[in-house]
Amino acid sequence: MLAIVKTFSTHRQLIYGMVRREIQIKYKDSLVGLGWAFFTPVFMLGVYTFIFSEVFKSRWSNGVPESKSDFAIMLFAGLMVYTFFAECLLKGPQIITSNTSYVKKIVFPLEILPFIAIGVSLFQLAMSCVVLLVVQWVVKGGVPITALLFPVVLMPLMFSTAGILWVLSAAGVYLRDIGQVMTVLTSVLMFLSPIFYPVNALPEKYQTWLRLNPLTNIIEQSRLVLIEGRSIDGVQYSMSLALSLIVFALGYFLFQKARRGFADVL
Repeated sequence: MLAIVKTFSTHRQLIYGMVRREIQIKYKDSLVGLGWAFFTPVFMLGVYTFIFSEVFKSRWSNGVPESKSDFAIMLFAGLMVYTFFAECLLKGPQIITSNTSYVKKIVFPLEILPFIAIGVSLFQLAMSCVVLLVVQWVVKGGVPITALLFPVVLMPLMFSTAGILWVLSAAGVYLRDIGQVMTVLTSVLMFLSPIFYPVNALPEKYQTWLRLNPLTNIIEQSRLVLIEGRSIDGVQYSMSLALSLIVFALGYFLFQKARRGFADVL
């Protein structure tokens, strides 16, 4: 863990610069530019709200929100967390293979590359969060003060995502099929996460299995602080944080072991 902290501290300016460059490249030459980071979640919010509230006639079944706007807010809170995680998973297998020059031609701290991918996706998550809060302000007339805890809620997800990306980026060098597996897995993960429904909408025998999904607790905690105005569940949060730190450290360890063969394979 000390090695990870030292690496991040030493190269924090490099990480920031590369994240900024990736974001600029992503929206370069488009007419709206960075505006797409704002308009895309607005468009997706409208589409999902129409499909699930009008076409499928879905309702949040915990008895609290009943209107279409309330359903849209609850749905979008889960969707933006899922989208962040899914984007990172899809990028993971290509993190090293798409930067072969960093492996072969120059001395570069390869272990920071997952942080670049996380940073770019985190920017989009921040824009989605702004959209959510603006819509909530318009619809409900205010935003709970507990929304300030949202970055704290995301911390376990940040740690676990970094650990997973270290493993995926290393595995992607040796097993090129990992990318295809992640495409299928992220699609399945959308419907196995409590995005379009609350956990208590499922029979009890399935709720236990759903809670094994690392996104379940993060999505639930996000709704607590962003929408319901309630504080973080200390027990669940502590368990998520402890598990994420284990994934974080294990991922870094496996990456450092696997990186020795990168140059030979690439």
